[in-house]
Amino acid sequence: MKKKATIISIVLVTILVIGIYLFLCIGYILYPIRYKESIITYSQEYDVEKSLVASVINAESSFNTKAVSSKGAIGLMQIMPTTAKWLAEKLNIEYKEEYLFEADYNIKLGTYYLAYLENKFEDTTVVLCAYNAGEGVVQGWLNNIQYSKDGKTIDVIPYSQTEAYTQKVLNSLKIYEKKLK
Repeated sequence: MKKKATIISIVLVTILVIGIYLFLCIGYILYPIRYKESIITYSQEYDVEKSLVASVINAESSFNTKAVSSKGAIGLMQIMPTTAKWLAEKLNIEYKEEYLFEADYNIKLGTYYLAYLENKFEDTTVVLCAYNAGEGVVQGWLNNIQYSKDGKTIDVIPYSQTEAYTQKVLNSLKIYEKKLK
C-alpha cells in the first residue's frame, strides 16, 4: 500500500512539473519579448506604457521585423508606409520604406503614433481601435450613437477584426507588464 502511494505521488509530481514546464513554454511562445531596449527607450521618450508597446508588437507581428500585411503594413508594429512617412515628418527624421523593417526605427515610429493617438483619444480601447482601423474610422464610430454613447469611448466595435485585435492587446498587457519589469 505504501509503495502504491509513493508511485502515485511520483506520478502527480511528474505531471505537475511537466504542466509547469508546458505552461512556461506556451507563455514564451505566445508572449515573446524582443527589442526590450527600444521598447523601453521610446516608451519613456513618448510617455507610453511599455507593456502597451510590447502588446501591440505581439498582436501586430509576433515580434517579426519582416512582417508585411496583405494591406501593406510593414514591420514589427505594422505601420502603413503613408502613415510612417507622415510620422517621420512629424519627428523630423529621414524616411525610407525599407527603414520600416528595422526594429528600432519601427518601434520609434509606432510608439510615437501610439502617443499621438493617446493624446487624441485618451481611452486605451479607442486608441487601439484607431491604431488598427484608422483614426478617421474610429472618429466616425465615436460620432455615431450606435457605437458610442458619450463620444469618447466605444461601446460597440463594429469591425470584428478590430474587436479581436483590441481584446488580444488588452489581454496581454498584464503579461508584458511582468516581462518588462
